[in-house]
Amino acid sequence: MNNVVCGNSDQVAAGDAISVHDFSEKILEQVIHFHVMKMKGGFFLWVGASPHLSNLAVAMSSKYDSMPLSTLVLGDPSDTAPNSLAQRLAKKTKKQVFVSYNLPSTEANLTLLVENRIKKEMELFPDKF
Repeated sequence: MNNVVCGNSDQVAAGDAISVHDFSEKILEQVIHFHVMKMKGGFFLWVGASPHLSNLAVAMSSKYDSMPLSTLVLGDPSDTAPNSLAQRLAKKTKKQVFVSYNLPSTEANLTLLVENRIKKEMELFPDKF
């Protein structure tokens, strides 16, 4: 059974605790916010310009396929951005990845620039993912 962190508990190993990392970037004249919650064996990534959660996808590697398995847990199934991003991040990190991508998919360059910004942050702070 996993321990739960409550207050200043010293009983939980550092690898079991949830850590939070936030960063923002102005991309195509729009401020984009990123929120990462690192968990044991994976992480949750929220991307958006305003505080709402309109979708949630999860992806994880499989020994049976080179492409990670993914599914949309919440949101519009016609919006493939969260699933695609979760798959690419799971493939890159070999971890279970939850992604909530809350940006309009009308600008094709935006998605690419957002993903590049995430990869840059992963290179700068690998311990946060």
